[in-house]
This record gives sequence, C-alpha cells and structure tokens, in this order.
Amino acid sequence: MPNAKGMTVDEIEQLVEQKMLEIIGDPDSGLHLKKKFRTQLEQRLKKPSKRISHEEAISYLSRRIA
Repeated sequence: MPNAKGMTVDEIEQLVEQKMLEIIGDPDSGLHLKKKFRTQLEQRLKKPSKRISHEEAISYLSRRIA
C-alpha cells in the first residue's frame, strides 16, 4: 500500500475510491442499460466530440434560455 505522505489529493481520493469498491463492491454491478439508451449512447460515441470553452458554453446556454 502506498504511503500517504508523498501522495497528492487526487491520488488519495483515487486510493480511497479503490478501497471502497474493494470493500462494498460496485453498486452498478449487474445492472443493464435499456436497449433504447444503449443505442443512443452508441450513436453519440460514434460522433466526434467537440470541446468548447466555459465562455462559449455560457454564451450558448444564455441564448437558449432567453
């Protein structure tokens, strides 16, 4: 087990999450996706994603709300 003294916060969080999964297991284990959702997800994953800046997201969402 790693020594926490030289670890970053992210590394400690990852270690805690890993240990929790070892102890209690994966809460989503055994669950299945609905066929419609799975199809939509597969279609979205085939499309290239586009990253936009925070400012662009705010501008886009403000236009949609107004």
